[in-house]
Amino acid sequence: MTNFQNQGTGSQTIGGVFNQEISQSLGVKDLSIIEDQLYNEALAFKKWSVYANQLQDQQLKTMAQTAAQHHRQHFDALQNYLNGKNA
Repeated sequence: MTNFQNQGTGSQTIGGVFNQEISQSLGVKDLSIIEDQLYNEALAFKKWSVYANQLQDQQLKTMAQTAAQHHRQHFDALQNYLNGKNA
């Protein structure tokens, strides 16, 4: 598991997504990792949602919907973490 410790100057923002207050509490490398993970979770959610919509077998459809929900929850947890850092 990745330990999110301050590993940089933290004065820069990543991709214009994070404001300066967040970047001061997290290092640039940390923000880059979180940004990458947000992208990965959003992509996984989208893929599983598309699979769920295309599947005819109800068990497989349910499995794909569960996987999509799982990735959506991870995305939301990361967003909530960043929002908490902003408060």
